Amino acid sequence: MESGRRVALQYKTHSIGSVLKVDLLVENCVIVELKATEQINPVHLAQVITYLKLSGCPVGLLINFNVPSLRAGLRRLDHPDRYKKRNLSATKFAL
Repeated sequence: MESGRRVALQYKTHSIGSVLKVDLLVENCVIVELKATEQINPVHLAQVITYLKLSGCPVGLLINFNVPSLRAGLRRLDHPDRYKKRNLSATKFAL
């Protein structure tokens, strides 16, 4: 687990000069974004989804610590392309 991990940004095949700084990166697989706000806003969800898209990680956790119960402040987000519909006409079926 790494905190404050810097992830290089790429667009298609081009490297962008900036870096993305995530709060926690677990096993190069899960991005954890930590917040302490009154409520989770759509901008917070968009931030984690953007991190997932740019890093290629499959899963993100958004944790808000400003809640009575930690369970109430936990939100799991999957990479938007993870459950993308496959083109069934391109799939070959053996008869």
